[in-house]
Amino acid sequence: MNPVSASLPAIKRSQNSNSRESFFAGRTQIIGNSSSIGAILVNAGRLSEENVTRILEAQVQQQNHFGEAAICLGLLTEDDVRFALSRQFNNLYLPAGDSSLSHHLIAAYKPFSPVVEHLRSLRSQLMLRWFEPDTDRNVLAIVSPGLGEGRSFIAANLAIVFSQLGKSTLLIDANLRAPRQQEFFKVNTGGGLSSYLAGRAGLESIVRIPSLLGLSVLPAGAVPPNPQELIGRPVFADLLQSVGCEFDVVIVDTPSASEYGEAQIIATEASAALIVLRKNHTSLSRTVDLARRFQQTGAAVVGSVLNDF
Repeated sequence: MNPVSASLPAIKRSQNSNSRESFFAGRTQIIGNSSSIGAILVNAGRLSEENVTRILEAQVQQQNHFGEAAICLGLLTEDDVRFALSRQFNNLYLPAGDSSLSHHLIAAYKPFSPVVEHLRSLRSQLMLRWFEPDTDRNVLAIVSPGLGEGRSFIAANLAIVFSQLGKSTLLIDANLRAPRQQEFFKVNTGGGLSSYLAGRAGLESIVRIPSLLGLSVLPAGAVPPNPQELIGRPVFADLLQSVGCEFDVVIVDTPSASEYGEAQIIATEASAALIVLRKNHTSLSRTVDLARRFQQTGAAVVGSVLNDF
């Protein structure tokens, strides 16, 4: 029974009056509750408070959900509703108009796309094969035999989907020859991994990504003249061990394994590698040779990804 009606038993209330009471109570609840769909969309600038009123009126009349009523009125799109639901369940992603990060980060901008679903499936397999709880296996190198096969794309988006799972995640750009992560995440290139390995910067070079909770990036920094020598220093192995104790998941981007020797060093220090291949581009013989070399140095090949682009 409506609590207002219960306090006034002598007055006959119409059904319409009860509906209006429900409407006003609902409006107060929507605006006052920061986790409601309406409040999330108002705070994001996608919905006005006046339109919240219209939606609630339609919701009372149609007896359906807030999002359904809003879509019927043409005030929200399905993408708007998905955006709010993702915020409610802490599955954070960015609206299409947000330019704070590169749109190559599809896990942040298009979390419901088929490609991102495949990345989530890959994440699940890696959780079973490598990132097991209560083990020290939480560092993974992303490698590929050649150039243009999508290592950086996979590394960045895989790091995002791990952070969306609630894992504290660090993405290290160890491609000191042609770094991409500082471009993807639009972070300052001052300091970075190259400066850390040269002893000119500390772990303050790690940058938290405010719009993606749980995700941090260590950019490559300035391109050095001696990348292989820097990666080969003991300080790099010490770094992986140190951040492995601080983060649940550490993803390491690498240069081309066939072109340069750093990928072999990185995979060995990480103890595991995920091989990225590109359809109709990557040589099978070079891939087999790469996997064999990793096996010889003690780096486990935990899987492979076939990029179709």
